[in-house]
Amino acid sequence: MTQRGRGGARPANRQGGGRSRDAVPETQAPAAPRIDLVAARSRVRAVIEPVVVAEGFDLEDVTLSRAGRRHVVRVLVDADGGISLDDVAVVSRAISDALDTADESQGEVLAGEYQLEVGSPGVDRPLTLPRHWRRNVSRLVTVTVAGRSLTGRVTAADETGIVLDVDGKTSEIPYAGLGPGKVQIEFKRLDEAVFPDESEDDAGDDEDEDEADDEDGEGEDK
Repeated sequence: MTQRGRGGARPANRQGGGRSRDAVPETQAPAAPRIDLVAARSRVRAVIEPVVVAEGFDLEDVTLSRAGRRHVVRVLVDADGGISLDDVAVVSRAISDALDTADESQGEVLAGEYQLEVGSPGVDRPLTLPRHWRRNVSRLVTVTVAGRSLTGRVTAADETGIVLDVDGKTSEIPYAGLGPGKVQIEFKRLDEAVFPDESEDDAGDDEDEDEADDEDGEGEDK
């Protein structure tokens, strides 16, 4: 995750953390200002969502919490094909600049010092929107359908619903009939795994053995 701290002035050449306006020693630093976190989160989202979308990403979530003398703003973004570290750096700078611009034109969006963390959702993120399901086609998921918990593989997804394969039986299920889905972690069976290096070594050993047999055979013929 990318982190950014902000106090009265932006720390020079630093990422993560920040400094207070009055340079109060760390041991005596005051707690983060008491603010309405729900309202502040709404303000932050309103500022950064257009910027995230303009960069070609989806804003999945914004959370705001207190951490000692600062607030922590956590932003989750995603896109078709996933998010790279370079993508995180790009969108993080765009978000940071947008918050600075909003502070100058609208007053402080978030009072006091804050730390910005930008990342992508993990596999534990609930699947609730069509794009979530589309990005997890071929994955094994658990989902509630008509009051029943089902575990199956998503074989297709469009704007109306998904196709779920449960034990070889496929069903088309509209999004209205789906509860939040959860991706299941799959571990490939060891006895089915293919290890290219070992396979190549084995092939090489077989060739060596064949060559040795040929040489022995030629010797016997002579």
